Amino acid sequence: MTAECDRPILLTGASGTLGRLLVPLLASRYGSLLMTDIVEFPNALPPGVEFVRTDLSDGPTFLRLARRAGTIVHFAGIGTEQAFEAILAANIVGATHVFEAARQTGARVVFASTNHTIGFYPRGQALTMADPGRPDGFYGLSKLYGEMLGQLYFDKHGVESVHLRIGSCLARPTEPRHLSTWLSYGDLARLVHAGVDAAHPGVAAVWGVSANTRSWWHGGDAARIGYFPADNAEDFADSVRAPVEDPVAARYQGANFCAKGYTRPLEDLPRETGPSE
Repeated sequence: MTAECDRPILLTGASGTLGRLLVPLLASRYGSLLMTDIVEFPNALPPGVEFVRTDLSDGPTFLRLARRAGTIVHFAGIGTEQAFEAILAANIVGATHVFEAARQTGARVVFASTNHTIGFYPRGQALTMADPGRPDGFYGLSKLYGEMLGQLYFDKHGVESVHLRIGSCLARPTEPRHLSTWLSYGDLARLVHAGVDAAHPGVAAVWGVSANTRSWWHGGDAARIGYFPADNAEDFADSVRAPVEDPVAARYQGANFCAKGYTRPLEDLPRETGPSE
């Protein structure tokens, strides 16, 4: 356990889909967990867990909560493509308040980014963290902002952060795309634990993906922070079924996020550069 864990971990977005998965995992590993969300937590609280309802757009209130924590695991925000105004308040202003609170309290940030930061790359194209972002909407753009915010706060203030570009986090893959993008629940736990426990990560960027044979994403700081995925979507390859996809969704790594609001003529779709699964 790192020095930051001498104080409780603060989990934002605790009432969300992934937040609810993380609550018992973090509580059982670290013993003390403070959590928050804009809506009430729907489940019974495990021992050693406290919930405080907070809106991250309220910076001073969040700062008071963050003063009690040593590490902020930031999973709050809107997780789908929405209007810019909604994304601005929840994801951009909220992330800014998280990193500013970390600066003032000396906390580390483990930041839930997304594969939608690179969603407009074609399926089958192998990527590394050195490839420029190609967000597939305002949601992906907001997560790129969070990643750059982490770099700024390290360079200017020494705030350490670990950025997790989470793929398709599901109980099991259900479609061919997931054979490349799947993150198992077990590997999600390993990923977040590594982000919390890593010694002196500086600014680390990790693909939030399992050890998938068909993965499109390579490199990054996984080994440096101690993230070693154990699961492989290939184990489910015989059971996945291809959905009926819109041609834009079928073309790009970001799938339906790319297709939402797409207005270019379909004949402008670029050529394939690799396999689509």
